[in-house]
Amino acid sequence: MTYYSSANRVWFLLRNLLQFFDLSAAEYKHILRIAGKDIEGSKKVIVALSKVKGVGYNFAHVLLQSLNINPNSRVGFLTDRELTDIEAAIRDPSKARMPEWYLNRRKDMDTGSDRHLITSDLDFMISNDIDREKTIFSWRGYRHMFGLRVRGQCTRTTGRKGGAVGVKKIGRPMPSAVSSSPSKSTGPAAASPTGGVASSTKPAAGAAVEENTDSTAPKK
Repeated sequence: MTYYSSANRVWFLLRNLLQFFDLSAAEYKHILRIAGKDIEGSKKVIVALSKVKGVGYNFAHVLLQSLNINPNSRVGFLTDRELTDIEAAIRDPSKARMPEWYLNRRKDMDTGSDRHLITSDLDFMISNDIDREKTIFSWRGYRHMFGLRVRGQCTRTTGRKGGAVGVKKIGRPMPSAVSSSPSKSTGPAAASPTGGVASSTKPAAGAAVEENTDSTAPKK
């Protein structure tokens, strides 16, 4: 059993190597289109197919094995027939003898069949599924309405959306500029020797002169 498997592997590598040398530089395609996706010819086939939305790395590997195409060969060296076979297999993997559990749309609700959707068809079907869940008011639909996680994830510390939630911090008001020396008019009143409170206002100049003249005048 090991001898036959190793012989088949060697034959597979030799066939792809001969095919690589048969192609000339003029037949090399720098950019080609696969399933509506522009792909550079310098990329490997398995990497190029995984660029198509709805086609993963494992799916591309199994697809190329079923079509007997070397996954490590360059896309630019593929023939037109191989490109046609790849596109047809992506559209309908059942024709390429792909197992049904590799498909991304099994037991479709409308048709009941197993399908594989790619590119815009996949986006359209996902949006229809979400709208149907919202219409029937299921629990998944409620979670979709409020933008919450649907698959049972914890939402205590992750999955937060919107603005920050918490206590708003308000800074202290800046103190007003007050002079360090107290004003004369606002200072405390000085106590008089007799026990009263002396007035802080000075007498007028004229009044002081009259008081002095009266004190020096001779008494009659």
